[in-house]
Amino acid sequence: MTNCTDDCHPPSARRHACPRNGKSYPVVSTTTLLHHLEQPWQWNLAERHYYFCSDPDCPVIYFGDDDSVIEQTGVRTPVGLKDPSDTALLCYCFGVTRADARDSTIKAFVQQQTRQGVCACQTRNPAGRCCLGDFPDSKEGIVDCR
Repeated sequence: MTNCTDDCHPPSARRHACPRNGKSYPVVSTTTLLHHLEQPWQWNLAERHYYFCSDPDCPVIYFGDDDSVIEQTGVRTPVGLKDPSDTALLCYCFGVTRADARDSTIKAFVQQQTRQGVCACQTRNPAGRCCLGDFPDSKEGIVDCR
């Protein structure tokens, strides 16, 4: 069973509904936002909480508790969960694509590195959490940090 470090988890369990699809999503840390926003110096992130919308059918990447939205053009990192192609990244720490994630050897490597704390999920993954829950067939006792 994989145990994610505290860095994989958002700062709290707060959730908010996406203003476009109405579904509830968890808050993301300021650290995550600063590493993914296009021109982060233009944002005053201390004024509100932001959330990550993981719905692949919704154009919103991040949204604020004031219902402001940030779409793909507002972030500098392509969001693999929003891209159904085999070349979409699922693991930002090790550059694993959706196609790579089907290989049990690659998946085992990522699991091992995560167990050892050799990951940077909070900063590298636009969702600000561990990627292992996004791997195909990830029901093997892996903790999903969502």
